[in-house]
Amino acid sequence: MAKLERALISVSDKTGVVEFARELQHLGMEIVSTGGTSKLLKDNGIRVVEISEHTGFPEIMDGRVKTLHPKVHGGLLALRNNETHQKQMKELGIKPIDMVVVNLYPFEKTIAKAGVSLEEAIENIDIGGPSMIRSASKNYKDVIVVVNPHRYEFIIDELKANHNDVSEEMRFELAIEAFRMTGRYDRIIANYFDGLDKEKGGYPTALSLDYNKRQPLRYGENPHQTAAFYVEENVQEPCVSNAQQLTGKELSYNNIIDLNAALELAKEFERPSAIVIKHTNPCGVASAQTLAEAYKRAYSSDPISAFGCILGLNKIVDIATAEAITEPGHFVEAIIAPEFEKEAIEILTTKRKWGSSLRLLRTGAFSPNATDTRAYDMKRVVGGLLLQGRDLSIYNPAELKVVTKRNPTEQEMADLRFAFIVCKHVKSNAIVLVKDETVVGVGAGQMSRIDSTEISIKKAGQRISGTVMASDAFFPFRDSIDAAVWAGVTAVIQPGGSNKDDESIAAANEHSIAMVFTGQRHFRH
Repeated sequence: MAKLERALISVSDKTGVVEFARELQHLGMEIVSTGGTSKLLKDNGIRVVEISEHTGFPEIMDGRVKTLHPKVHGGLLALRNNETHQKQMKELGIKPIDMVVVNLYPFEKTIAKAGVSLEEAIENIDIGGPSMIRSASKNYKDVIVVVNPHRYEFIIDELKANHNDVSEEMRFELAIEAFRMTGRYDRIIANYFDGLDKEKGGYPTALSLDYNKRQPLRYGENPHQTAAFYVEENVQEPCVSNAQQLTGKELSYNNIIDLNAALELAKEFERPSAIVIKHTNPCGVASAQTLAEAYKRAYSSDPISAFGCILGLNKIVDIATAEAITEPGHFVEAIIAPEFEKEAIEILTTKRKWGSSLRLLRTGAFSPNATDTRAYDMKRVVGGLLLQGRDLSIYNPAELKVVTKRNPTEQEMADLRFAFIVCKHVKSNAIVLVKDETVVGVGAGQMSRIDSTEISIKKAGQRISGTVMASDAFFPFRDSIDAAVWAGVTAVIQPGGSNKDDESIAAANEHSIAMVFTGQRHFRH
């Protein structure tokens, strides 16, 4: 391959570009640049050929047209081993461009801003950048295309190690990265314009998704299934997808699903809270004055089910909590939390035999302002994909309606709130029993509500006296109310909305318990 002579640099994200351009110049390359990038490079002592000087044509229309010129694209697309191309270049005064360093106008960041206008969004649609990237990528054997600032140091090392050249394999890899970038850019623009049509309810006519492979997984839900974990770019909300794994063996497919379930429920509470998850369902949840106490109460909710659990915590894991987690008889597979004290990590990973394999994931501090309210929940079916808005509804006391003769006590109301929040995260049909902001029984995923009720009663055992009950959907019959009251439940919270609500209300009044309607269903299939 011919040695590299000329690089065209035009970037929106200017991270590291000065140092990169300086290194290219030291390697003997001429730098051609545009607009703000050119000024930045010149201000830092780098010799630059302005794009208008290179093309013989001025930048026009407020910079909308500057690189859309035959002397740019001819220099990118010309095949160096094609005699006809080389002859035409010479006749037309087209100089070869051997490297393109481009990243694009920040369209995605622009439309993420509150109140952004359509005009502002349109002005941040890059035209020349994608065109140069595509031209360079098409001719990757002759032109190196660089779209990722994280590549700069690596490319300089490659050039120095390979006599001012880059291998064809690396050129091809860079071209793939470039095409992936422009493809994603166009999909974001298309989705934005498609979503402006209010008649579509914010759901685009054609859905384009962009996820990057974070890691391969050993297998899927079962050993005979293959799997990998893909994540979105630039997610600001603390979540399992951007959590940092601090210790332990690699995550499994099932681990990731359960960690997500644990974390999303942990985010619901302000007081120190612990979430014990098995097979995506919470089998223990508690809030308390301290995180250690919350964990002890949550684990004791159903210690048989909790063995080998995934644990979600909403506060910094301290020494006392770590000591509680490593008590004899306890076994935890993974923990996700905002942060871990250094001493707590040492206790968790060394005190018990299973500690060396314990997966600890740090998310950073929770923030309601970071919640992505525009994201979709998605579920795959064979040949299709279902989309819906996330269930981010918040328990609102102002919308509650007491439908019985007896009102809940202050303590019952606190427990009803807690139970209904937990119930939102339990597979339907869901029944949750709570006492003193601690789950004592869960009935999950049953085909009938009475089955879920009976399972929750069995799980609670002798602890059921004085509990409250939450249901994720209305009661179609009074049988669950009767069974719960006979077992010791004193108050019930449910959405309401059944044709037989009167029967459930009558049952509650007969037993002199309180019942509250939320008007809000939380099915989870």
